Amino acid sequence: MAPSQFRQDFPEFADTTRYSDSQVQMWLTAAVSLVNERRWMELTTLGLELVTAHYLTLGVRDVATANAGGTPGEVKGPTISKAVDKVSVGYDSAAATIEDGGSWNLTSYGIRYITLARMMGAGGLQF
Repeated sequence: MAPSQFRQDFPEFADTTRYSDSQVQMWLTAAVSLVNERRWMELTTLGLELVTAHYLTLGVRDVATANAGGTPGEVKGPTISKAVDKVSVGYDSAAATIEDGGSWNLTSYGIRYITLARMMGAGGLQF
């Protein structure tokens, strides 16, 4: 798959400065190891794209953290509470995470991927 196809299907990654073709291609290539074409069949492309989107999103977070003087790669879970002056916000992260989903729960793309991956791995397969 070419980065151009990925960008067409996921237009939120159209910014080639933020998401370079080489980064997109690297994650598309890595995704092949995580998406079994025999199981995913006609959804293989979607699986590859979701894995790629997940890792690109994590990468951009790391860049933003580094640019702000933080440590890139630091593990952070979903926001559950935040307060600034008199304003606060909290999220029910349990409602949007997949049990035993691990790091896939760190992005909405990862959640979509792991949900589908678990379905693809269910049941027998005959060739």
